[in-house]
Amino acid sequence: MGDVTKSHDVGEDSLYTEDGTVDIYKKPAIKKKTGNWKACRFILGNECCERLAYYGMSTNLVNYLQTRFHQGNATAATNVSTWSGTCYITPLLGAFLADSYMGRYWTIASFSTIYVIGMSLLTFSAIAPGLKPSCGANGCYPTSGQTTACFIALYLIALGTGGIKPCVSSFGADQFDENDDFERKKKSSFFNWFYFSINIGSLIASSVLVWIQMNVGWGWGFGVPTVAMVIAVTFFFIGSKWYRLQLPGGSPLTRICQVIVAASRKARLQVPDNKSLLYETADVESNIKGSRKLGHTNELKCLDKAAIETESDHTNWPNSWRLCTVTQVEELKSIIHLLPVWATMIAFATVYSQMSTMFVLQGNKMDQHIGQHFTIPSASLSLFDTLSVIFWAPVYDRMIVPFARKFIGHEQGFTQLQRIGIGLVISIISMIVAGILEVVRLDIIRKNNYYDLETVPLSIFWQVPQYFLIGAAEVFTNIGQMEFFYGEAPDAMRSLCSALQLTTNALGNYVSTLLVLIVTKVTTSHGRIGWIADNLNKGHLDYFYWLLTVLSLLNFLVYLWIAKRYKYKKVTTNTH
Repeated sequence: MGDVTKSHDVGEDSLYTEDGTVDIYKKPAIKKKTGNWKACRFILGNECCERLAYYGMSTNLVNYLQTRFHQGNATAATNVSTWSGTCYITPLLGAFLADSYMGRYWTIASFSTIYVIGMSLLTFSAIAPGLKPSCGANGCYPTSGQTTACFIALYLIALGTGGIKPCVSSFGADQFDENDDFERKKKSSFFNWFYFSINIGSLIASSVLVWIQMNVGWGWGFGVPTVAMVIAVTFFFIGSKWYRLQLPGGSPLTRICQVIVAASRKARLQVPDNKSLLYETADVESNIKGSRKLGHTNELKCLDKAAIETESDHTNWPNSWRLCTVTQVEELKSIIHLLPVWATMIAFATVYSQMSTMFVLQGNKMDQHIGQHFTIPSASLSLFDTLSVIFWAPVYDRMIVPFARKFIGHEQGFTQLQRIGIGLVISIISMIVAGILEVVRLDIIRKNNYYDLETVPLSIFWQVPQYFLIGAAEVFTNIGQMEFFYGEAPDAMRSLCSALQLTTNALGNYVSTLLVLIVTKVTTSHGRIGWIADNLNKGHLDYFYWLLTVLSLLNFLVYLWIAKRYKYKKVTTNTH
């Protein structure tokens, strides 16, 4: 660190970041003292502990509601699904606050506090007399007050995670200056290690913490994730002096509305052929705090009308509801361009959601024995998905990227859209593999008349390839879209775009539920057993996998068409 003071005298400009970031004291961020991996280690540590806390609490939540709150399968599953969906909707609120008013650092800090309060209350609901339901030989008997306390805790956690999920990955990427070629290359690597950290936390949660909950008790089972969350918050605050902060740019929704209103008012005007006549601030900075200027693009020309200057615009100067800058117009264009790519990610999320539904049901009907005395729960095979991510994330970063960089010539190995596309192909292969396994399983049943057997003599470990392929697909598609939505989002809307990316998970779950309902209704008509029968030995789960394969393939073809026509964001270079 001693060299920093020496370089301070050499050239003031080269000392500071060129992307407008500031340090924790709101002073321009000094390159050598802030950001980079020295700041990211705290962010990655925070994410690992936070995900350990989240998955440690949520993975086995359905069992907790069944055993302690006397809820049936359907009620418990519905409550967990509703809560999980809420956890993917609240990021829209957290992202809005981060981009508009609070900034990512203070949003994470504030919502982490709410998260810890929720985790603490959940732990107390499992151990504290009065909050803990009384249990006897015939089960537990919760009062309405105890149930209310539990659900208040859960929804405080859902609110808390809403401020963390959309901000942490973007906040980590903020630590690398996009205008610095050397730092920009590291940004892609950060997203790989960020996803790696998530899965380390998930691995510990779904193995160690689930075992503690089932064998030691719910008090310890929730207490350990609570402590992990406290450690996560501590990690985050310790790194404060090394962080680079992007300033919030005001309400992005207001800016979007201003462009639409201004363009509508000038609907009859003609956009000039000379685009330099469109309104933009004369300063090198854009008029949106924390955002660089965006170059003009020729798509969606109707929106350019919001930047046409007329004499009446100067009577109430400045009025952004009448006249918008080119950067403000391009912000809206960027969001519109992201939406088709975003829509094609829903199919991937639908395939991914099969891991916690159809894969588990398929595994329930297979031989779960390891040796003579030990059986592995079918849900535990999701560990192989996690292990796959933990394997592929560093392999991609250390081996695939340098190899691809050599042959393709792109600084990140693959473009973000190429990376996502590779993951979509792998996810299709995972559905084919799952379908083939089900065909083999049903063939064994048919040949041996095993229709009424609880489990078929086919080892559950034949499911490992489909889990491993889903994990590989995640490393390409999920990390790729995380990087894509960050990179292509306007500077002052990055948290909002990260939240938008997260909503594909919620929508993927909803689409999966809808598909199951439609398939069940259609295939059980006229008294037929149906594809997804209560006894899967008599059903045709393989047909459901083939349906998902066909839908995923069609989605991939649409994605290819969209990706081929996509033009990456242009940032003007004269910012600083």
